[in-house]
Amino acid sequence: MDRLLAEQPPAAQVLVVTGTAGVGKTSLALHWAHAVRERFPDGQLYANLRGYDPQEPVSSAQVLERFLRALAVPAAAIPTDPEALESTYRSMVAGRRMLILLDNASRAAQVRPLLPGAPGCLVVVTSRHRLSGLGVREGARHLTLDVLAEHDAVELLRAVTADYRSGDDPSELAQLARLCARLPLALRIAAERAASRPRMLLDGLIQDLRDESGLWDALSSEDEEESEAVRSVFAWSYRALPADSARLFRMLGLHPTGEFSTSAAAALLGSSIRHTRRSLDGLLATHMVEQTAPDRFRFHDLLRAYAIDQAKHEQEAEETERAIRRVVAWYLHTADAAQERTAPHEPRVRLARLEPDVEPGAFQGETEAMLWFETERDNLVAATRTATVIGLDEVAWQLPVVLRAFYMVRNPFQEWFATSRLGLAAARRCGDRHAQAELHESLGMAYTQSSRLDRAAEQYRTALELRRELGDPGGEALTLNGLGFLSLRQRRLLEARDAFTHARALFRSLDDAYWEPRAAVNLAEAHLDLEALAEAEPLIRFGLETFRDRADRWAEGNALCLLSRLQLGRAQADEAVASAQRAVDLAAELGSAVAEGHWLTQLGHAQRAADRPDGALVSYQRAAVLQRRLGDRSREALAWDGTGLAYLALGRAREAGEFHRSALAAHRDLGDHWQWAVSLCHLADALEHDEVPSVVRQYRQEALTLLDDFTDPSARRLREQLTSRLGGAV
Repeated sequence: MDRLLAEQPPAAQVLVVTGTAGVGKTSLALHWAHAVRERFPDGQLYANLRGYDPQEPVSSAQVLERFLRALAVPAAAIPTDPEALESTYRSMVAGRRMLILLDNASRAAQVRPLLPGAPGCLVVVTSRHRLSGLGVREGARHLTLDVLAEHDAVELLRAVTADYRSGDDPSELAQLARLCARLPLALRIAAERAASRPRMLLDGLIQDLRDESGLWDALSSEDEEESEAVRSVFAWSYRALPADSARLFRMLGLHPTGEFSTSAAAALLGSSIRHTRRSLDGLLATHMVEQTAPDRFRFHDLLRAYAIDQAKHEQEAEETERAIRRVVAWYLHTADAAQERTAPHEPRVRLARLEPDVEPGAFQGETEAMLWFETERDNLVAATRTATVIGLDEVAWQLPVVLRAFYMVRNPFQEWFATSRLGLAAARRCGDRHAQAELHESLGMAYTQSSRLDRAAEQYRTALELRRELGDPGGEALTLNGLGFLSLRQRRLLEARDAFTHARALFRSLDDAYWEPRAAVNLAEAHLDLEALAEAEPLIRFGLETFRDRADRWAEGNALCLLSRLQLGRAQADEAVASAQRAVDLAAELGSAVAEGHWLTQLGHAQRAADRPDGALVSYQRAAVLQRRLGDRSREALAWDGTGLAYLALGRAREAGEFHRSALAAHRDLGDHWQWAVSLCHLADALEHDEVPSVVRQYRQEALTLLDDFTDPSARRLREQLTSRLGGAV
């Protein structure tokens, strides 16, 4: 591996490390990656592809999403389409010097989407199979690990036992090494058992293992049944465990993934944390599980497979099913406790029953709860899938509904779609239409936030139909509120107004003091877009008064931003600047980059209207920088368009044109016809005195065509202005 890295230029960008299970592929790759980290100044990426896991392997889309997050791509900028994910990933790693470690791949198809598209990075793949296709198509090098040489195997045994045993005969150590097939995983387990029995002769331990193994055939790295190579060692160590640790070992095989916390292990056992921790200590001491972080443990995949097998043979089916039910329910109830901290105003679900001997997790605050969500993401997806497989349909739909509170903030779209679809199928099997409505609405949110607006509309409409059929006014109001936001994004302003109007009326009829003022302010935004200022003002004033009384500063800032828009519409530029500035100050106090970036753009509009183009330029550019960091291309483009207007007000038409072009390109890519048309108009105005008249005319004609789909007052006025500048009827 060192020689490969030293070659200039590198002979290959992909190295596949192969060998039998338990031979040390992952340990070698991680050790080497740590040793050479300085050779990769742009960092290292790691993913366990779980190609040999009993559950489904990790999808390339999930890995790409996580890699992009690790590369500091904001959630809003991470696409959901697999091809777009690959393209974004390759553009992010292009020109970088990085090491990418893809562990436990079972197929070349798992690996290919994760390969960089340009030189500079080295990809190390570990697999039990050669993945020959990577050599043919990607020019991958192959490194095959054999079992340890006998003297190395003996040295490993000596290293572990040295502080506990002395005088062991070298020939007996060699016999023990051969019985372990000279595989590091088996050797380590055997050595730990020998170290724990310092007064027992090694010959006695060897005889025990011989009795366990019977006829032993060491397997080659190509054998498809490599797990059998260490089965006898596992059994030998397992049968020596105390009863409590042995039961925990079996139970852990039933966990949805190979990684878990003490609390999840306790849920499997139906036991206390204290008792479970003692049993875990026994497994750690014998190397049957390993600890990866404080309160995080994991199985080697061979040991997990062995644990599953022991559970099948030594436990009643009823005991096994109850253990799986306990741990899946534990994830559900702990996720609900986390939701209570992170989104207390989101609708709550009446959860499936939790057994009295299982205690869900508790959280001190929002930060701790969000950290738990992040840490357990894989397990939460796997728990949803496990619930589906074993027929726990109630849990299978409740988990994704509870997880929505996390998903809507962090936008892990691959997981959001996967769990919601599983949950929707489970809700249909249950015949639970309330649950179906919740999941359609969740999918509507996911599609909206991932800019797949047509699919979002389908989900929201289905949810709304179900809510109405079920006579669920609270749910109907929430769905209408979501539909209103979707309609605003699509610039279907009358639809947005009607949705918010109906939502507000429903919230008011339910005496919902949290949501009713929010729906009122949302309705005010629709009125502002429709230039209905008189209708917007009382709604904004009502919202401001309510939010201030409740010290709801984020909602107050949003209402202030809308008040600034109202004041601009009434030519009250100085008042508009003051309102927007108060909103921006609130965002800074809250530490909300999302709010600050959005409200700074409104401040720029107000400053420009107040004939303060220098201040507007600063506000727009600050907004654009924040939106770039957040990955919101639409709002970034709005800030660049404002920057162009500020430059034009300063008499700098050339710079104005450059920024309008940047905004135009983004709006065109996003398919936002309204903002696309607006940017074309602004670009034409900036270039009117410098460009060939036919080019300016072309921009205006294109804008006029784009406006065909819009009938609101702003669109009509803009269309009239374009028609006039183009010389009359068009």
